[in-house]
Amino acid sequence: MQTTALLHLLQLASPSLPIGGFSYSQGLETAIERGEVKDAETARVWISSYLNQVVAYFEAPMLWRLMRAFYEQDSDAVRYWSEVFLASRDTAEFRAETVQMGYSLAKLVAELAIADDEAMASLQQLVDIPLPTAMACAAVALQIPAEAVIHASLFTWVENQVLVCVKSVPLGQVAGQRLLLSMRDDIANASNLAMQLEDDALSNWAPGLSLLSMQHEVQYSRLYRS
Repeated sequence: MQTTALLHLLQLASPSLPIGGFSYSQGLETAIERGEVKDAETARVWISSYLNQVVAYFEAPMLWRLMRAFYEQDSDAVRYWSEVFLASRDTAEFRAETVQMGYSLAKLVAELAIADDEAMASLQQLVDIPLPTAMACAAVALQIPAEAVIHASLFTWVENQVLVCVKSVPLGQVAGQRLLLSMRDDIANASNLAMQLEDDALSNWAPGLSLLSMQHEVQYSRLYRS
């Protein structure tokens, strides 16, 4: 990868990116509250299962398709896959999360003036912009290789889940880093799978996760927004 593209990728994947990713647990907080995640071992099982059964089969393949749509300047494909992703958010919290983060990232892309007029028009045609759409637009505008974006986005997702566990289980900082390090093969395998799936193999079927998200909406005490 060119040095410039690598630096752009590091900026896009950074926890300091002002889109609010740190404020969401994606159902993990409720799993901790219910005792399903209570130590390093159960945390790894949760994160690995979520990554391999949900993210690798839907979120990451959607990002891959949206990047391809922006590379090809296909606004119809951008709209189609954005609408599919929004339709897949089956709880109020999951939908609000992707719309809020997508809006924040799209606004940042506009303020930094990194995308061309056609890419911005593809964003502006959408009533709600999901996070994968805004991320795809930014990555293509910065000329970051699509494969690297998939790897980085999955690492960022895993890192955020680990940080939730560090703060809320709680796990120690060293245990958190050990857990993150142990996920490297899972991330690589999930990334490779996501880039190979055909359209009819995509699936976000995770009813247990959806129920946890709904329970989180009415959870008495919580730190995270999902």
